[in-house]
Amino acid sequence: MKKHTLAPIACAIALVGFALATPAGAQTNLNNRTVLTFSQPVEVPGKVLPAGTYTFELNEAQANRHIVQIMDAGGTKVVALVLAVPNRRLQVTEDTVVRFAEVAPGQPQAMRAWFYPGQTVGQEMVYPKRRAQELATSANVIVPAVDDSFYDSATVDTMKTVDVVSVNPDRNTAAATQPAPVQPDVRTPPPPTPVTTTAAPVTQPETPATRDELPSTASPLPLIALFGFVTLALGLALRGLSTGRTTR
Repeated sequence: MKKHTLAPIACAIALVGFALATPAGAQTNLNNRTVLTFSQPVEVPGKVLPAGTYTFELNEAQANRHIVQIMDAGGTKVVALVLAVPNRRLQVTEDTVVRFAEVAPGQPQAMRAWFYPGQTVGQEMVYPKRRAQELATSANVIVPAVDDSFYDSATVDTMKTVDVVSVNPDRNTAAATQPAPVQPDVRTPPPPTPVTTTAAPVTQPETPATRDELPSTASPLPLIALFGFVTLALGLALRGLSTGRTTR
């Protein structure tokens, strides 16, 4: 799978170069009505919007999916109905934020998500499965999808019950009510590096060897002296006897 990385210039163009947003009555706008002006053609699920001004608003909201109604600049004619699922962000902004998916050169920018000012929950567009797979592969992201022919006859009622799946870059699909965020706000710290500790071997105290003989407790010098004294006395006695015999 070939992976692409958005260059800083491409990000800047995608986020702010193609759309100018003017929320109408942000404090009392229950449907999040927003006027968006695109300087170039923009792709939404099932349709390509020519450059121009459009009115975006929520037609009806449910717990796990929203229906985005796209109308003309005056908000009187419906141009497209788009199915969306919630996309959460941690930091809110005072301006409307529109995020685009990475596309091949020469193709219209594909809208991925729309965030209304002051809200943490935005709308992530649900694309036909074939197009969702192309976007997932080119941008290395997960894209929510429906059947390829769904938008040919989609209505508000069918959008409430249609099955939504998540298309992965590796071409696997899974049922999903809410896809992964477009850009995660929190990074998971890497797991701590395991530290291996080696216990020092326990040294057993040495047991003194058992001796069969008792240790010497006195010096042999007195014994030697006694032996010498006895020998000297014996010599003197023998000498005395020898002298007595000679004098007789």
